[in-house]
Amino acid sequence: MEAACKQFFNHGFAATSIEAIAADAGVSKVTIYNRFGGKEGLFTAAVENECDNMQHNLSIDMDDELSLREQLVTFGDNMIRFLERPEITRMEVHLPVEVEENPALGKLFLDAGPRRMLRFLSRLLSESAKRGEITVSDPDQAAELLAGMFKGMADLDRRFGQLDPATAQQQTDKRIKSAVDLFLRSHQSQN
Repeated sequence: MEAACKQFFNHGFAATSIEAIAADAGVSKVTIYNRFGGKEGLFTAAVENECDNMQHNLSIDMDDELSLREQLVTFGDNMIRFLERPEITRMEVHLPVEVEENPALGKLFLDAGPRRMLRFLSRLLSESAKRGEITVSDPDQAAELLAGMFKGMADLDRRFGQLDPATAQQQTDKRIKSAVDLFLRSHQSQN
């Protein structure tokens, strides 16, 4: 899996071969085909592996002692740290070009990655609404809007190499906390 992630994220889907992954991993091509069914299956598994890493960092026990605000701030911080990883940035460069040739690849990536992350956040918001901490009529949409606020304009700055490393973390912390506070104010429970 490590070899697949390295190849896909550094070189893109189209430029990555099963042979190169097998050589890096020290296994045969047959082993990869038997286990993953082909390049698309391996790509999906690689993206899911990265998302499992992200989910591990994002996972917060719903019954944890943290307040909802603390859980959301932690989620936002971990989400942004994951997205700012160099291998994710490189993947974002390769993937859109490859999706033009193979639209199914975009669906594989979205289902294995961003949509999984949004489902986790949606579940967190839904559980909080059931406990009466917030009022949310559509947890899926609320999760999408909150994730968008976490990313903000800084996501484009990152993609185009315009983040100032000296102030990036401070700005990220401020943006995430502001997004959470705005979100919570707009979804205050009427109890």
